[in-house]
Amino acid sequence: MRIPLANHVIEMERDTALVNLGNAKRNITLLRQEARAFSSEHMRWILNTKSLLAEIFGEASQIYLGFIALPWQFQGNLLATALTWKHEKAQNDLAVYRSSLDIAEGILDAAADHINRKGIENVYESKDTPKESSEIIKIISLVDNKLRKTVRKQPKNESEIRDALENLFIGADMDKEFTREKENLVYSSKTYFPDFTFKRINTVVEAKLCDAPNREKEIIAEINDDILAYKTKYSNLIFVIYDIGSIRDQELFKGSIEQAHEHVIVRIIKH
Repeated sequence: MRIPLANHVIEMERDTALVNLGNAKRNITLLRQEARAFSSEHMRWILNTKSLLAEIFGEASQIYLGFIALPWQFQGNLLATALTWKHEKAQNDLAVYRSSLDIAEGILDAAADHINRKGIENVYESKDTPKESSEIIKIISLVDNKLRKTVRKQPKNESEIRDALENLFIGADMDKEFTREKENLVYSSKTYFPDFTFKRINTVVEAKLCDAPNREKEIIAEINDDILAYKTKYSNLIFVIYDIGSIRDQELFKGSIEQAHEHVIVRIIKH
C-alpha cells in the first residue's frame, strides 16, 4: 500500500525528534560527571534542549514548561557560619544540580513517550492550531530529509536553493498553499520580498546560501533584518541555510537566533 507523502514526512520527523531527544538524554551522563551548573557544556545543553523541546512540543506544553522551570542552583537560606558558608553553598548547589538532571532525564523520557503515544503531529501546543502545526512540521521535514538530495550540484546562487525548495513543496502537493517572491513588505523605508509565503498557516520560508567564510556573519545580519520585517505580518519564520562548508558551529549559529526570537526556526543543510 502506498503511504501518503504527508504521513511519510511526519514519520521521518518523528524519528528525528526521538533521536534528538535520546541524544539530549545521553548528554546528561556527561553532565553528571562534570558536576557543575552553568559550565559552558551545561549551558550549551540547556539552550539546545530548550530549543528542541520548544520546537517539538511548543512553549505552552507541559514538557517545555517543566524543563525551563528546573532550578540548577540552591535558592534557599543557609544556616552556616562565614567560614563554612562557601562550602555549604557548594554542597547544596551540587545536590540541586544533580536532582535537576534526574528530573530532566524523566522529562525527556516522558517527551519520547508523548510522541510515541500521540504522534508527532499531535504534541505541539502553542497559539498555532493543530493543522498549522502539522503543516509547519511537514515543511521542516521536507527541508531536513529531502533538500540535500534535491540539490545535485553545488549551487552557485540562492535562486537554485529556492528552485529546489519549490520543487519539494510542489512534490508534496503544497503548490496551492504558497506563493514565491510575489509578496512585498515595507518596513522602515525598505521593501522586503519573502521567498515563500504560506498565508493559511501564517508562515514565511526564506532561503540563504552560505558559500564563503564571510557569508556566515552576513547571513546572521540578514536574518535579523528579515525577522523585524516579516514579523510585522507573519508569526512563523523558517530560515533554510544551505551551507557549502563555512558554518563551523551549527548549534551556536541556530541557537543564537532561535533563542532570541519566538517562533523562528533555523535549518542548516550541509552540501
